Amino acid sequence: MRRVLSRRDLVLYGLVILTPTAPYPVFGIIQQESQGQAAAGYLVAMVAMFFTAASYGKMAAVFPSAGSTYTYAQKGLNPHVGFLAGWAMILDYFLIPLLSVIYASLTAERLLPQVPQWMWAIMFNGAITAVNLRGIRMTARASSWLMAVMTGSAVLFAALAVRYIVATQGVPGLFSWRSIQPAEGFSMSPLLLGAGIATLSYIGFDAISTLAEDTVDPRRDIGWATVAVCIVQGLICFGTAYLAAIVAPDYKAFQQPDTAILDIGLTIGGQAMFGLLTLVLLVAGLASALTGQAGASRLLLGMGRDGLLPRRIFADIDERTATPVRSILLMGAVSLLGSMVMRFQLAVELLNFGALTGFILVNLSVVNHYYVRARERRVWGHLVFPLVGAAVCGLLWLNLSGKAQLAGCGWLLLGTAYLALLTRGFQSAPAALESLEEFDADSG
Repeated sequence: MRRVLSRRDLVLYGLVILTPTAPYPVFGIIQQESQGQAAAGYLVAMVAMFFTAASYGKMAAVFPSAGSTYTYAQKGLNPHVGFLAGWAMILDYFLIPLLSVIYASLTAERLLPQVPQWMWAIMFNGAITAVNLRGIRMTARASSWLMAVMTGSAVLFAALAVRYIVATQGVPGLFSWRSIQPAEGFSMSPLLLGAGIATLSYIGFDAISTLAEDTVDPRRDIGWATVAVCIVQGLICFGTAYLAAIVAPDYKAFQQPDTAILDIGLTIGGQAMFGLLTLVLLVAGLASALTGQAGASRLLLGMGRDGLLPRRIFADIDERTATPVRSILLMGAVSLLGSMVMRFQLAVELLNFGALTGFILVNLSVVNHYYVRARERRVWGHLVFPLVGAAVCGLLWLNLSGKAQLAGCGWLLLGTAYLALLTRGFQSAPAALESLEEFDADSG
């Protein structure tokens, strides 16, 4: 790979992945689950992501390769833990297209309520799977355009919200403590639950570390860019949630919390803003589903080639289209069935379960590699900060819903059993995970 990426390139890349519209799909859910503390929840999540981003930067400095979470856990802790970190990552890659299809279907149903959600799910899954079977990579080529559309939408939303607040409440209305701390008072458990869900808006910042082999100076720039992206994304999310809470302070009145941001758009900008937000959410959701399905199918292909999954099923490539047809069809089936039976909120929390698991392990990898093995006893950078990051991520992990924890732990237990089978009862190291590294580098 050629080392051509600068700090600016890395920051732009990270913001494209996270998108400035990330709070839109989950604002209503966070506001209800946190009992009106969505803006504060985003700040708590940003603190956790700040320390975790610093840990990613430190591990990228010592292991500047295309690998990410699993590589750092493998090198910083041990191969078995690294395998489980990769297994948790697989859960995320499976859920990203499923989550995107669910939300795109919910959004389309708001636009055309005559068509039920399940029919939208069938149409979207069919279209996405058909495109991937042909090997078309339209989303990668259109990423810059999508970023411009979403950034413009976010700026317009903020401007219209400010105009509405000033028109209805005057300039003092822009400075509302109640949009951060509601009249009911502070409540820690709902705040942490909301912060755990808010983590979804930050998931993907770790992909910056997968560009280490393309960066001019990865030891210097990866960590800087990762922290910068987390801070900028946190401010965007906080600002969006803060303004939305002032416009719609009665979170208990949300009839459809999954799409509450559309109702707020209708309030501040009429049908035109409602239509624009719907279009932006549909485009972003389908683009994410398209790339997510393509990436997950490649992950299955790579694992099949390495013998981590049955080769006869997953290592097959269609000679005419040069695509892993069976893996794509499997991912299409998983997304279709999941969108029929799984609620959007559960999918969000389960996705966060996998991400937070990986974040905890990366923070602990910093402590073990630097402070314990290398004996670089920098108390703050190599001990306190990563432990704080692990502790906050662990607190958010513990405050996910019982259903998400049960399903996520079931997935980890399945991975543990599979690992025991591969390593003959943990007596040897697991098979190499080069397929995961290749996938993570290419999917970014």
